[in-house]
Amino acid sequence: MAAEQELRKLPSVDRLLQEGPVAQLVARWGHELAVEAVRETLVEAREAIRAGAACPPLHSLAGEVEQRLAERLRPTLRPVVNATGVIIHTNLGRAPLSADARAAMEAVALGYSNLEYDLEEGSRGSRYLHAEALLSRLTGAEAALVVNNNAAAVLLVLMALARRMEVMLSRGQLVEIGGGFRIPDVMRQSGAILVEVGTTNRTYLGDFQSAITQDTAALMRVHHSNFRLSGFVHEPSLEELVGLAREQELLVLDDLGSGTLLDTAAFGLAHEPTIQESVAAGASLVTCSGDKLLGATQAGIILGRADLVARLKRFPLTRALRVDKVTLAGLQATLRHYLLGEAPQKVPVWRMIARSEAELRAQAEAWAGELAALGVAAEAVPGRSTVGGGSLPGETLPTWLTAVAFREGTGPDTLAARLRAGEPALVARIEEGQLVLDPRTVLPEQAPEVPALVARAASSP
Repeated sequence: MAAEQELRKLPSVDRLLQEGPVAQLVARWGHELAVEAVRETLVEAREAIRAGAACPPLHSLAGEVEQRLAERLRPTLRPVVNATGVIIHTNLGRAPLSADARAAMEAVALGYSNLEYDLEEGSRGSRYLHAEALLSRLTGAEAALVVNNNAAAVLLVLMALARRMEVMLSRGQLVEIGGGFRIPDVMRQSGAILVEVGTTNRTYLGDFQSAITQDTAALMRVHHSNFRLSGFVHEPSLEELVGLAREQELLVLDDLGSGTLLDTAAFGLAHEPTIQESVAAGASLVTCSGDKLLGATQAGIILGRADLVARLKRFPLTRALRVDKVTLAGLQATLRHYLLGEAPQKVPVWRMIARSEAELRAQAEAWAGELAALGVAAEAVPGRSTVGGGSLPGETLPTWLTAVAFREGTGPDTLAARLRAGEPALVARIEEGQLVLDPRTVLPEQAPEVPALVARAASSP
């Protein structure tokens, strides 16, 4: 009987729609979405009353409707603060873009552009020209082509130039990278015939030479990505492969994966083969990503011989893999940083790699001090950052971390979850049972927000 009395107190759908805050939501987000949220709220309230709860007041029901609508309309793709110390974090969108790249993308997104229009001739142009000249100038390649990612670049090259032909690859390079991308599977999908040579740890030039047949189209080198071979190992150099290929009139395809225009050794890391080195060594075509060590928009970049790039441009699949105006604008602006010699200062990936230990320590200590003032125990401790993105496996950079203490009964996993649920979300890492924040990967404009976000999460009930 008590439940029936409480159920009678529940407002109708129309009555709740007329409640002040809900009426405003109807005006803002439309009648259909509001009605759906109201009905769901009333169904939930009805179930709670039948379970013994009292009828919620009108303002409480209105608040529940507002919360439902806010959650439903909240974008699923939103910015986060990356405090993990992984610079090229695939799950967090890889490379953040420079201010110039963002401005260039916004400029072409706001209106029309000369994407495929020759302003000088007043006739149809080509979208492929917008980054090609810069890429050729920076790398020494005869020509270049940009597609939507490096997996697409590799697939396109194999389909256009080696379909139903043999492509030779060392067994030590039959890699799988993130998301289940496996080189043998890509080969199979492209129609090229994979010929494995050598062994997992040792492959010699002679292994390639003895496997060449009249059906061979290319020799291929693939970056090891997320793992490193060490110990009793050997692989022929790219120059050796190029020499053999020229003797046999074959192609050499060099998949660099991440791809870099700067020497990583200058930043205290192991040397990562540069795009320029591959081009200079004589690779027929070089493929790499745009949004990893290059620090630009997501793209697959193909560089090399002009005749081969011309064939790729005419290949039917290229149209399905092409990039849009916004991507090209961001890539072009990023390449300009390299041309002007300002990439370490302007491209966020390189700015993060180049940050000094002293600067990182100062930031970690400042966060610890601010957190202490907010009632959260924290301390600055030494640690290591990683490059990520399949680049430089095993390589780390010295950093300083802010290690955050948590209340009794609240573990680091709980605190990490609360930080991810914040606005903006903050993604930290757990190391040796502690939640730690690495300032290396936090953007300068986000750094002041960090203590307040952590304090809010730490004080949540």
